[in-house]
Amino acid sequence: MTASRKIAIVGAGMAAIACARTLAQAGHRVTLLEKSHCVGGRIATRSSAFGNFDHGAQYFTVRDPRFAQALQTTPQLCKPWSANAVQVLDEHGRVAAVGRPTHEAHWVAVPGMNALPQRWAQPLVENQCVEFQTQVTRIARDALDASRWQVHTSGANDSTHVFSGFDAVLLATPVAQAQALLQTCPAGAALLKQTRAVTVAPCWTLMLAFPQAVQPGLLALGPQWNAARSTHHRIAWLARESSKPGRGPVERWTVQASAAWSAEHVQDDATRVQAKLLKAFAEVTGIHAQPAHVDTKRWLYAQTTQALGQSHLWDAKLGLGLCGDWCLGHRVEDAFVSGLDLALAVA
Repeated sequence: MTASRKIAIVGAGMAAIACARTLAQAGHRVTLLEKSHCVGGRIATRSSAFGNFDHGAQYFTVRDPRFAQALQTTPQLCKPWSANAVQVLDEHGRVAAVGRPTHEAHWVAVPGMNALPQRWAQPLVENQCVEFQTQVTRIARDALDASRWQVHTSGANDSTHVFSGFDAVLLATPVAQAQALLQTCPAGAALLKQTRAVTVAPCWTLMLAFPQAVQPGLLALGPQWNAARSTHHRIAWLARESSKPGRGPVERWTVQASAAWSAEHVQDDATRVQAKLLKAFAEVTGIHAQPAHVDTKRWLYAQTTQALGQSHLWDAKLGLGLCGDWCLGHRVEDAFVSGLDLALAVA
C-alpha cells in the first residue's frame, strides 16, 4: 500500500471533489483550497423568492461506468429530466428540428444541481478538509523542505496564509486559473506548455421568473417545450427550470448566451447584458410578459471549445497535477472522470 501523503487540491468543483474523495479513501490527507464560500464550481444553483435556478450546469449525462457507480451511492439524489427531446430553434425561435430522441437520459440533482457536489463533498467538509474563501495566489517549493510544496493564499479582510508541507499540489480549476498559478512556479513550465492549446469560452446566463404563470388555468407561458438549443446569435440554450423534477411550480427560465456573443460582451455591464438577452428571449420564446425576477451571472470559464485531449496531467517527479472538465470536454461527467483519473495516477 502507498504511504499516506499530504496533498493540496486547488478548487472544490466536481473534478476536485472526485479527486479528493478518491485520495482520501486511499488513505491520503487532502486539503481543498476553495476561493468561494461553497463547493460545486459551475454545478451551481441560485435561490430566489420564486424558486431556484441551475445557472451553471443544466443537467448531466452518464456514460462512464465509474460515474454511474458513484451516482448509485446516492440513488435518491438525482432524477431523470423529461427534456430528452431537446428542441432545435432557428434564429427566429421557430422549431427547426427536434433534438435526437435519445436513449441517453438527462439527469438533474434535486432540489438543485448543487445538491450533488454538496452531498459528495459533505464528508470532506465535516472532516475539515476544505478551506473556504481561500484564494490560492502562488505555489512554490517549501521553504523548509525543497522536496515538498507550499501554497500561498489570500482570504477575507486581505488576510494571507501559507499552507506548507505538501507532497503534491493538484490544480482542479479552470485552465486559465491553473495556467496563472503555473506561471508563478518555474518547475511547472512543462505542464504549462501542455495546456496552451486549450480554449474555454465565457457565458452570460439570464434567470427569469414569471409567477403569473401559476395562476388558475394558466399552466405555462410561451412554448410547450421545456428545453431548446437555439441558433439565435445571442442565445444558445433555454430551459424551463420549473419543468425539472423536485423544483417549485413558478414558471422560471434559465437562458445561456452563445459563446461568441458572450465573448464579444464579456466586459459589458450586467444591466446592458440583461436588456439584450431579455429582448432575445422574447424573440425566441414569444414570451413578452414582464418577469417579476431578473438576474444574471457571468461565467468567465464556461464551456470548453478546445479540450486538452487527455483526462489529466500528472508529473510524479514534481508532485504536480492538473484536472478539470476542460481536459476532456465540458460535461459534468468529464470533470468527474478527470478528477478520478488524476487521483488514481497519484495514489
